[in-house]
Amino acid sequence: MKILVIGAHGRVGQRIVNQLNDNGDDVLAGLRDEKQFNTFTGAHITPTLLDIQQITVADLTQLMTGADAVVFSAGAGGGGYDRTMLIDLDGAVKAMQATEQAGIKRFIMVSAMGTGSRATWADAIRPYYAAKFYADHWLINDTNLAYTILRPSTLSDEAGTGKITVNAQDKLEDGAKTVSRDDVAKAAVVALHDDKTIKQIISFTGGDTAIETAVDSLG
Repeated sequence: MKILVIGAHGRVGQRIVNQLNDNGDDVLAGLRDEKQFNTFTGAHITPTLLDIQQITVADLTQLMTGADAVVFSAGAGGGGYDRTMLIDLDGAVKAMQATEQAGIKRFIMVSAMGTGSRATWADAIRPYYAAKFYADHWLINDTNLAYTILRPSTLSDEAGTGKITVNAQDKLEDGAKTVSRDDVAKAAVVALHDDKTIKQIISFTGGDTAIETAVDSLG
């Protein structure tokens, strides 16, 4: 399987790229700066220049043509709310438009737990949640893509356990468990290869169920 990862230099994106490589998939690692190309050494990884904030839909379509799937894991990462709108929202929509124009069906979106309910958005980062909300809304309602939306809880850099708990309520409550970025990446890889996740929103925390089992129980 040939997969374009948009946001490949992010802390989740890097893990997705490396885990796909370990899985034997061919990976186009979308990076916004050529200086980042030496981040990856895997045999199945091809770094490619992709600044999602600046690229046109036409150029992005050309870049991804021939891929089997797209993973969107880009984000402004606290770089200001202007960039959040241009990357987390407009960048995501550009990626969806290009994916459809390239004739690709499979699309994995890395979103955030609680995105679906305005009542639970933290005041300090409401613009972030708004960007995620409308990007997810576009994916669900304005495309014909075979999507999976991943909504992890608060992320940590702890070593992955390979286990999660699916949260059907999609509510990020005080005291909710964090989830390792390793495990978010694994969830993306597992979901990508399991058609039961198509048209599914998967909200999850760290937990006690093997990711493969949790994902396979959907649908």
